[in-house]
Amino acid sequence: MISQELIAEVIDAQREIFLKKQTGVDREILHNVHVHENFVNVITGVRRCGKSTLLLQLLRKHFDNALFLNFEDIRLAGFATDDFRRLDAEIKNSNQTVLFFDEIQMLENWELYVRQKVDEGFQVIVTGSNATLLSTELGTKLTGRHLSTELFPFSYNEFLALKGLESSEKSAQLYFEKGGFPEYLKTDNSLILNQLLDDILYRDIAVRYGVRDIVSLRKLAVYLISNIGKPVSATNLTKMFDIKAVSTMLEYFSHLENTYVVQFVPKFSYSIKKQIRNPKKVYTIDLGLFAHNSITFTEEQGRRLENLVFLHLRRSFKEIYYFSEEQECDFVVMEREQPKLLIQVCYHLNEDNLKRELGGAFEALRYFDKKKALLVTMNQKDRFEKEGMMVEVLPLHEFLTNSAF
Repeated sequence: MISQELIAEVIDAQREIFLKKQTGVDREILHNVHVHENFVNVITGVRRCGKSTLLLQLLRKHFDNALFLNFEDIRLAGFATDDFRRLDAEIKNSNQTVLFFDEIQMLENWELYVRQKVDEGFQVIVTGSNATLLSTELGTKLTGRHLSTELFPFSYNEFLALKGLESSEKSAQLYFEKGGFPEYLKTDNSLILNQLLDDILYRDIAVRYGVRDIVSLRKLAVYLISNIGKPVSATNLTKMFDIKAVSTMLEYFSHLENTYVVQFVPKFSYSIKKQIRNPKKVYTIDLGLFAHNSITFTEEQGRRLENLVFLHLRRSFKEIYYFSEEQECDFVVMEREQPKLLIQVCYHLNEDNLKRELGGAFEALRYFDKKKALLVTMNQKDRFEKEGMMVEVLPLHEFLTNSAF
């Protein structure tokens, strides 16, 4: 139980800090967050990707004022269901009609409270670092009355804006090396990314889901981050990490994906059963996490580039697969059950890999009856035609700034 006086103090203190923040670089999704009455706006994303700064940008764009409350404040530890009544009193005292709630999903019965505020006519924006918790619980209590948006670390265009750079091969190389976490880009302090991973594993997974074996969880997270672009199997990793049940490993996979540490890409198949059964490729949410948390002994340029291309696609598309039959194509982007993009990735094309890379792209084109595929490289540009089909080779910086992708 928390006193109303303390709740008021926390709101005032957080408000002062919140309004002093720099709005920074306008996020690209700012224009996609549509605020409507009778709907809860839900913004999810990995920790430290800039959700509170996006809230400030929304405040400046859409509202004259708002009440902001981050429920992870240590002073609110022990916040109970009955304390929502005291929070209500403070909301009434503030005369605010717009409510910004950060990490409210940590509280019991939070979704009931959010629904109540919407029913009372408040405009509510909720942010959090767990995609499934927010969407699933709101989907149960606010069916058809919530709008969801995902925020990722800085895109290439946002990176250019922050650094004051023009798009070029050199700029793309820098983004390739640094990633997009705002605080790290501003400070260049790698400890931020080390601590970030630990915070996610402990606060968002271990505490929330009661995971006791944090050592195994961390080893698994580091292993997955270190093996970006490779297929992984829960069955095989269960043996490797001496975890007793495959179901436990699958739960760990789910927790790591829902908190945006990693993302899994299934093998394309028209059979759902085969999609589930086949190994999935793993990618991390940002190359900065890979650079400072992975255990690798080579630079892994090719897999890092593949990861970066995946992240660019993931900002716009959710249905992404890899293609693997006789040969392989790295990404198949589906939209409305139709293939929209076929993309192959190769750090540098040369005589040793050209046949393999083009072979996978052309096989995917024939399989899906498409005419054009992309092949993203670090700095090469070319095109190859065969049997009425074409593979266009693009350098990374052109791919990342092309609005069609």
